[in-house]
Parts: sequence; C-alpha cells; structure tokens
Amino acid sequence: MFANTHTRNKVLTFLGLTLVGSAIFYFLIISSGNIEAAGGLYVLGLMWTPGISGLITQLVFEHSLRGMGWKLGKAKYLAIAYFLPVAYCLVVYGITWLTGLGGVPNPDSIAALRTSFGQNTSTGMVIFYFVLNNAIFGVLLSMLSALGEEIGWRGVFVPELAKSFSFTKTALISGVVWALWHFPLIFFSNYNMPGIPRWYAGIMFFILVVGISFAFAWLRLKSGSLWAAALLHASHNLFIQSVFTPLTSSTAITPFVVDEFGVGLAICAVIIAVFLWRKESRTALSAGAAA
Repeated sequence: MFANTHTRNKVLTFLGLTLVGSAIFYFLIISSGNIEAAGGLYVLGLMWTPGISGLITQLVFEHSLRGMGWKLGKAKYLAIAYFLPVAYCLVVYGITWLTGLGGVPNPDSIAALRTSFGQNTSTGMVIFYFVLNNAIFGVLLSMLSALGEEIGWRGVFVPELAKSFSFTKTALISGVVWALWHFPLIFFSNYNMPGIPRWYAGIMFFILVVGISFAFAWLRLKSGSLWAAALLHASHNLFIQSVFTPLTSSTAITPFVVDEFGVGLAICAVIIAVFLWRKESRTALSAGAAA
C-alpha cells in the first residue's frame, strides 16, 4: 500500500496522464502499421508522453519541478549507465558470433556504411568509424528520446514508489508497468524482430525490461539523478538497436537470441536484477532530496 494519499494520487495521476497521452500515439502508430511512420515522430511523441505527464504531475502536486533529479550526480553513476549496456551487449552478441548463432559483420550493413566512409575503406576501419561515431555522437541523439521517458518513469514514478515500497518492489512495479506500456507496439505494430512470433517477442521483452528496471531504479535512487537513468536508456537503445544488431548477420536462430526480443539480453537482465536484489535487499534506498 502507498505511504499516504498524496503519493497514491500522484502516482495514479501520472499513470492516467501517460495512458491517455500514449493512446493517441498508439492509434497513430498502429494505424500506420509502422513505428517509423511520419519519420519517427509518432514514436518520439510516444516516448515523450511519460515525460510531459511527469512534468504536469509534478507541477500539480508539488507546484515546482524540484525533486525530480535534475542534478547530474556523481560521475561514477553516469559511467555505469553508459558502459553497462556495452558490457551486456558484448556478452550476448559475442557469444552469438563465436558460436555461429549469428555472424559478424553483416555484409549488407558494411555495404551501406561504405557509402558514407568510402568504398575503398577496409571493413575493419568501417566498423571502427561506425562504432566510434555512434559511441560519441549517437548517444547524444539517443538521449533526445530517452530523456522523454525518463523524466516520467524515473523522474516521478520510481521516486514516488520508493517512498512507499522496498527497492525490490519499486523496481518490479516500475518494470512491469514500463514493459506493458510497450506491448501495443509489439503486438499491433512492427516493433519486433523479423523471424520470431509476437508471443515470443513479448515474453522476452517483458523479462528484459522488468530485469533491467532494477538497474534503472538502482541508478536513479543511488545517484539521486534522472540523468543517470536517461543515459542508461540512451546507451541501451543505441548499442542494441544502432550498433550490435545492425552489425550482426542472421541465421534462422539469430532473432531468437539477440536484440530486445531475444533470450540473450533477457537472461543478462535477470542476472543484473538478481545481483542488485541481493545487494540492496537489506538497504532502504530512497529518492533522496535531489533537485
């Protein structure tokens, strides 16, 4: 149960605004049948819906935007946020490549990249330039959409849950809600990996998001900053969707293993969740008084 009616009403208001706003973009995306419709603006609007809802909720209940975690926080938490997705991607995709479940590099991606880096550029240098460009500049672009979600999910939702629930329950509740929020796109649009059934994609995505929500909640509550969560979100999206998956060539089994809809990252997310659960199960984490 919630600690008080103020917290309960604030959480319910945020969720209600997010649901109503998201429904508009669900309709637009599902009607078009493509998450890239309108040049990706529908998805960008959807991702900013929790953020706008969070800002409105904070102003209504607190009459200020303070307390959402606007300070950057310690550099070590930002470093963890950036490099954690790199680590679990290297594990999952590395195993995939070494075992032959998928190949590297993807010749189609390399051919497309050569139009930017030069037809005579070696494959190794193409990959180097591609990864470096994404690692430095791509993450900044990824932050534009990731921040929209994190202002809501980790700027308002997680800190309010943490006032009433343990770290474990906060991570689980926020993770389940966050995962279900994506489901209309998975089951009624093309937010998926070609070659796998929607039910499989939904299950793996749910496990991944609930598991990784332990890292999101931990970073937000430990650092007192929503920027750590936003950077984790941006890095996660960037390295999975724009780096490792495009560089991987597929066999029939590859889509079942990699990306956000494969079993590999789902397993990694569970391991991370168990580690943080054991680490923080006896610790009373709270949102603190971050500005």
